[in-house]
Amino acid sequence: MKSSPLTRAIRLATLAAVAAPASVFAGGFSLNEQSASAMGVANAGAVANPENATTVLFNPAGMSQLKGTNISFGAAVLDIKAEAKSASATNTLGGPVNGGTGGDIADPAFLPNFYLTHEINDSIDVGFGFHAPYGLAADYDDDFVGRYFADKTELTVISFSPAISVNNGKGLSMGIGLNVMYAEGRLSKFQDVRGGFYQQGVANAMQQAGVTDPSLLPASTLAAISAGASAQADGYEQAYGTPYADINGDDIGITFRVGFLYELSDSTQFGLTAQTGTEFNLEGDVEISNFPAPVGQPPTGLTPVTLTEDVRVPLAIPESITLGARHQLNDTVTLLAGASYSRWSRFEELDIISREGGTGQVSGLTGNEVITHITEKWKNTWQFNVGSIWQVTPEWALKAGYAWDESPVDNYLTARIPSSDRHWLTLGGQWKSVDNGWTVDAAVGTLLFTDDPKVDEYSYLHAAPDQKDPNAGASNYKGEYELSAWSASLQVSKAF
Repeated sequence: MKSSPLTRAIRLATLAAVAAPASVFAGGFSLNEQSASAMGVANAGAVANPENATTVLFNPAGMSQLKGTNISFGAAVLDIKAEAKSASATNTLGGPVNGGTGGDIADPAFLPNFYLTHEINDSIDVGFGFHAPYGLAADYDDDFVGRYFADKTELTVISFSPAISVNNGKGLSMGIGLNVMYAEGRLSKFQDVRGGFYQQGVANAMQQAGVTDPSLLPASTLAAISAGASAQADGYEQAYGTPYADINGDDIGITFRVGFLYELSDSTQFGLTAQTGTEFNLEGDVEISNFPAPVGQPPTGLTPVTLTEDVRVPLAIPESITLGARHQLNDTVTLLAGASYSRWSRFEELDIISREGGTGQVSGLTGNEVITHITEKWKNTWQFNVGSIWQVTPEWALKAGYAWDESPVDNYLTARIPSSDRHWLTLGGQWKSVDNGWTVDAAVGTLLFTDDPKVDEYSYLHAAPDQKDPNAGASNYKGEYELSAWSASLQVSKAF
């Protein structure tokens, strides 16, 4: 499509916020639902309690305490309810945006997993796992009042995790593993073209008046231009629909994990794991449909076209460290505790970057230039867990756990998925055959959020992340959210 002054003006005004942060309710976009046996105690002490093959994920050193060959497989369901109790927004020109609160934005998620370990000899064990370590999904109703800030947000990460452990035969084990992760993401939103129409109207008025500074135009002229731009945008949307930006991309990343397990006594042991961070570069494209091109016929003098451009989206995955302890109080009661620290502060921004050397239809920028910037500035977080296991009979055990999970989102809370610290309460049950080694775990949990998050969202500059982007004009979204969630998990394990 041939570029024109109107096209360039609309691009400049609408690209101010194509993407939006991939924030999640707490714990970044990490998922806790990896194992029903660990979920029963809210993952407390999981790095020090190798019950089954899921220790491949939590602490590969724990494989040294499993005999023979072990498998564990299962799935979890996570259902988060997130709905705005109140919501309002202004468009680029400061006018109110009509619409609803967006409905319940989070659909239930299904999270399968599979783990296997094998004892090579008395000193060496190997294993692997398939699981979903990170993810999120949110989708607003099309008439959401904040639709110029957020519509769909999706992140799916699947990991293949091979591992090996060695032990010295004296109570100390070490394990190493890696996570080979495939990530796929999507970000979409509706586009507000009023700013582009307004900028073009101001440019025309300046040319007619023979001035080079828009501040020299009469206030009445600027008000008329603003009203005309809003009317033009409304007419275009009624005729052709609202322009819509959709970004898709995928990538493969690798993190490494090292773990230690130390048996202090027959009843007490400690575990420690550390995991490296990485950065996905989700490569794909941005597509803007119903984009107004100035080559149309009445009633608008515009025609809708679709613009595409190859882009990449860097997405930081944090380093983390986890410490856990297990203490068998007596023959029937086991106590568990743990703490995790994640360096989410490395996630400072979410940028959409052009991969085309000035040939892209959307931005017209040279390669490796930022099309859209979102300020994140997340903070490092803690998670603390406590839990217990009551061995009621040789076959049956009951579990309970509690975790406090800190949100990494600090000052830049957004509509994508509002975030808040949370409490995680879980209950679990385990049946284990004393004859053939089959074990079944089931767990349920509820998430209680500490407060109702309040969003006050603007667009910010890439060069100055704390300064509002003038290209976004008066765009703003305010909302207060009500959050709740529950989860359930089932797992089958077998020792051969």
